[in-house]
Amino acid sequence: MNTTGAPAGAISRRQLLQAGVAAFGGAAMHVHADDIGRVRPPIAAPALRLRGHDGRATTLTDALRGHATVVQLMFTGCSAICPLQGVLFASLQATLPVRGMADVQLLSLSIDPLGDDPKALHAWLGRFAAGPAWRAAAPAPADLDRLLTLLGRDGLPATASTGDRHSGRLSLFDREARLVWRTADLPPTTEVIDALRWLRGQG
Repeated sequence: MNTTGAPAGAISRRQLLQAGVAAFGGAAMHVHADDIGRVRPPIAAPALRLRGHDGRATTLTDALRGHATVVQLMFTGCSAICPLQGVLFASLQATLPVRGMADVQLLSLSIDPLGDDPKALHAWLGRFAAGPAWRAAAPAPADLDRLLTLLGRDGLPATASTGDRHSGRLSLFDREARLVWRTADLPPTTEVIDALRWLRGQG
């Protein structure tokens, strides 16, 4: 897949939020300030089983280790917030090389492991012209609850069928596969870049 993120990167934060409100029928998206920012202490990613968009089996730990990584939760059948998340990652994809961060990895993790096989994940990446630094994967069904516990929010029950713990926030991991930062829902690209700069300063 070719990296052609410029059109997506041209979409403004305001447009993203307006589209998000429309997608949710006018309901405001929730932001919890006490759950945003630096994660103290960092949380080591468990070795959850993943199946990548290329069909390869790996673990979450192995997928993260060695790269600063920005992670989002999504599923390919979502027609509300997930397309906005794809646009946000496309914008980041276009921005990171310009900011000297071409080594940062983007990882889209599905919360629908039964529906999102490698073919569906590959097609979803193709919708946003994802390049080689942007990957997608789905957990083993038995590992979904642990994934949601790590990347979900507010202690809500792990009910992926209703998307109760699905949000538009991003999670940042360091090179040691540790969760170190959480953003607000659909953050502006500048917020993510600033968090990545902080992360690099810790290394």
